[in-house]
Amino acid sequence: MKNARHEMILKLIREHSVETQEELAQYLNESGFCVTQATVSRDIRQLQLRKIQGPDGRQRYTAGDKEDPDLAGRYKRVLRDSFVSLDVSVNILVIHTVSGMAMAAAAALDSLDWPELLGSIAGDDTILVVIRSPGDAGIVRERIEEIAGRGM
Repeated sequence: MKNARHEMILKLIREHSVETQEELAQYLNESGFCVTQATVSRDIRQLQLRKIQGPDGRQRYTAGDKEDPDLAGRYKRVLRDSFVSLDVSVNILVIHTVSGMAMAAAAALDSLDWPELLGSIAGDDTILVVIRSPGDAGIVRERIEEIAGRGM
């Protein structure tokens, strides 16, 4: 559950200009995570979030540069730890995860910013991933299986 919450935090601070722990807790609660301010504070420390000044002059949380190898490693760990199986149909991947981890895995996958990946939709244990072309589907499949430690 903590990994899923961490991935949701990363997604929320990318999508919203989150200024306070209380605001982040509210977004998390609205997203289905029952959290307290103390939990959010601990998560912020563990994710090593920092505050930066936005274009409007207000402070907001950020996770730093996506090129940060440690952050990319976290995304890959979420994928690896939740991965069960993967199937391809033309330009669509269907990824099965352990129960309750599909949303975190989809957020991690989207955060890797692969140009071949157009987007994903997650349920409880299944992710539907739309890939730019049938040829790209094979490329993405190989990357995911390599991350999951199940390379062909």
